[in-house]
Amino acid sequence: MSNDTLTPVDCVSDWTLAQVMAHIEHADKPMVFKGLCRHWPLVQAGLESSDKALDYLRQFYQGSAVTAYYLPPEQQGRVFYNQQLDGFNYQAGRLDFNQLLARLQQENASANPAGIYMGSTDIHQCLPGLGEQNSLNLQPINPLTSIWLGNKTKVAAHFDFPLNLACNVVGKRTFTLFPPEQISNLYVGPMEFAPGGQDISMVDFDKPDFERFPQFKQALGAALTAELTPGDVLFIPSMWWHHVRGIDDINVLITHWWRDTPGYLGRPNNALLHSMLSLRSLPKAQRQAWKAMFDHYIFDHDDIDDSYIPDTAKGMLTKPLDELNVRKLRADLINKLKR
Repeated sequence: MSNDTLTPVDCVSDWTLAQVMAHIEHADKPMVFKGLCRHWPLVQAGLESSDKALDYLRQFYQGSAVTAYYLPPEQQGRVFYNQQLDGFNYQAGRLDFNQLLARLQQENASANPAGIYMGSTDIHQCLPGLGEQNSLNLQPINPLTSIWLGNKTKVAAHFDFPLNLACNVVGKRTFTLFPPEQISNLYVGPMEFAPGGQDISMVDFDKPDFERFPQFKQALGAALTAELTPGDVLFIPSMWWHHVRGIDDINVLITHWWRDTPGYLGRPNNALLHSMLSLRSLPKAQRQAWKAMFDHYIFDHDDIDDSYIPDTAKGMLTKPLDELNVRKLRADLINKLKR
């Protein structure tokens, strides 16, 4: 699949971080901020050479083991399932960070390198101090800041609930992004069993099988692409699907994840799982009736006039839902789930 035929993500240059945060407060589409983190020491080291970048990272390591993946050369860097769909096409293990970097350099010296990949790893636990000069200051937001590292690996299209400012610090990366409503055209695999624990598209973006996945052509019609060079930052809105490809022999990404609603509200995917349990197997007429209920109380409530109910009596209908009513609602739900 060539990204040349896809629509590029909107891109701006010379924005301050304050301008970036003001823009994304209400943004619902991806945006690339060129060079926003180019001044970081890690970016500058990587611009000299990939070895300089790895040496820079080594100075922060204090001995905590990290989780990494090994993909045999024949997998061509694609992090995916095995053929039987009862396991994965990689080996995962815990190892010393310096050993990981040495193996990465060793493989990249090979004519037919294996894929080496370290997925989302908390930057403060793995490399204490690295984030002081190599992360975005998003105060008062306290994001989860993670580092990703590998060679020419490919991560299948998936979505994340939090918002994300993804900083491309070493090497080049290509993101292919799809709006949330394209889920039916992406052929998502098993929900409870996926590489990295997150639902993924089953389509091989290098060789899309349009006979097996015909609606993927419609997804491509809505797709956006972002070609990131060192120092570029990509904003990924909540729930946007994204396929990620490392282009160079050494690629490093630093992500910032946060949610724009209070954490006490819980994770929305829990509601989806509960709906799988209680709604998905109902007859279609009943599902449609519940769809109307969900539209009224959940998805379209902005336009619903509930002024006829006194504020003191609204309980779980309070907007926005406060922590006290969340606790009452959660306790009631837990009790009912025990029955």
